[in-house]
Amino acid sequence: MDKNIQFEHIPQEKFEFAHRDANLHDKKLQTKSRSYFQDCVIRFKKNKSSVIAAWIIGFLLLYAIVIPIISPYSVTADQDPIYKSYPPYVEAIADLGWGIMDGGYTLESQNDRQVRVLELSGQETGLNPIIKTISKTTVIERVRGKDVEVSYSKIEVNRYFLAGMKSKTVTLDEYKKIQEFQDETGLQVLYPIVLKEDIYTKAVLNSPDIKDMPPDYNIWYKCKDAKGTPRTQDVIDPTTGEVVIDETTGEPLQEIVPAYTTDQSKDAAIPYTSSRIEGDTGEYIYGQKKGANGDSVQIRYCYFNYYQFQQWEKTGNFSSPMFILGTNSMGQDLFTAIGVGARFSIIFAIIVSAINLILGAIYGSIQGYYGGWIDLVLDRISDILSGVPMIVVVTLFNLHLAAKVGSVGAFLLAFVATGWIGMAALTRKQFYRFKSQEHILAARTLGASDWRLMFKHIFPNSLGTIVTSCALVIPGVIGSETSLTYLGIIDLSSFAGTTIGTLMEQGQNDIQAAPHAMLFPSIFFALLMISFNLFGNGLRDAFNPSTKGSD
Repeated sequence: MDKNIQFEHIPQEKFEFAHRDANLHDKKLQTKSRSYFQDCVIRFKKNKSSVIAAWIIGFLLLYAIVIPIISPYSVTADQDPIYKSYPPYVEAIADLGWGIMDGGYTLESQNDRQVRVLELSGQETGLNPIIKTISKTTVIERVRGKDVEVSYSKIEVNRYFLAGMKSKTVTLDEYKKIQEFQDETGLQVLYPIVLKEDIYTKAVLNSPDIKDMPPDYNIWYKCKDAKGTPRTQDVIDPTTGEVVIDETTGEPLQEIVPAYTTDQSKDAAIPYTSSRIEGDTGEYIYGQKKGANGDSVQIRYCYFNYYQFQQWEKTGNFSSPMFILGTNSMGQDLFTAIGVGARFSIIFAIIVSAINLILGAIYGSIQGYYGGWIDLVLDRISDILSGVPMIVVVTLFNLHLAAKVGSVGAFLLAFVATGWIGMAALTRKQFYRFKSQEHILAARTLGASDWRLMFKHIFPNSLGTIVTSCALVIPGVIGSETSLTYLGIIDLSSFAGTTIGTLMEQGQNDIQAAPHAMLFPSIFFALLMISFNLFGNGLRDAFNPSTKGSD
């Protein structure tokens, strides 16, 4: 015995004698066992970026499901003909003066006449389109042989108020309904008719600057020259009949002379029995008969308030325009349109992914398990199909199958026709990896059938990689669908209402005037793609069988 070996002295009290007649059992485990799925969840939670991505995907899915349901707008029924490519606007937020969601839009190089028309338009309706003047410059210009000072302003306007006054022909029933709406809500929709000959003098009306100019329905006052300078008159006190004097300047107060039509000749005027603008005693004409039977009416109306009338007629409640993300070039509410487009894209991608998973798993399992000439033949078939470009398949299916199964059906078949090949190849590799392991050989020795070995013993070991690949197929399908609709190769709007790719394509056409129409769909698309990729990476690590049971 080696004398250098040191023995540790164990105290006698540490020993305990066992009774001969005692029953000894293993102690119960103090910790609970956990399933494979629970083990995967624990590992997934440790990947913070994947957890955040999962929350973002959940939010985007909730957005795509809920918003189209609760939104007051429909992408098919609510396509406003005036509010196209308009910026975000929510009246309650705009009134706070924070400079967001106020319909703000910048107008460059507005001369004095253009600014004056906007200001006086707001004076008539109470909806002043000018939010603020950003800058003002004065330049010398040569006008008719003379040097003249001309001012140009850069202003920010509320584009929804900028729509101003419009003119249209409506039915007599709608004319009466508008008056009912005005009586009930107190909002003025109809305004007196203004004719061009009432605005300008005969000499000005025949001038080249005015003669060929189309009517501007925002001009409601008499002008004394071709520059549109409004004519003014003294303000008369209705009780005393005397001129009202400004206490500050000592000069008579001035007011603009309206050019509202009062001509009752030819029985053209339609009776008007609703709320009137201030100063109207009943002589102004608010509608003129049109048509042989006089069953239609020519009106001049404030579009912002007319929009509220349309909402009142549709839902029974009147509301101002509320476009959280603005509108696109089709006049659709972008907030709703993104939800509708995303809902279609996500559902379509999940269906394609599920079909490709089933087909690819079965095909790849047969290849990997049996090998030999079966694998060789099936692999050559996969090679031939994979050599066909996806864009060719989509185009051919869209041309020849869309008439029979619809554009969406043809699009789905195009993705399924070759989409399963990658899943089959992945499954094949996993089967080659696991089919020769000891527990598979043991199961075969015990008499397990081929199908049991394939889908009970081998396939579960491959599940982590396959599920990860399946999760990554979803953003791939969404990306392909968005790209193809963005490029205009296929149009799914007739079925889905709209898609993210369609919204981006529409936004690109108007990107300078309305960048938000391209920005918001692009942000949604980018978030969806990045989140799905991070989520797929987290699933890959969580389902990795080599880390099973690790803390």
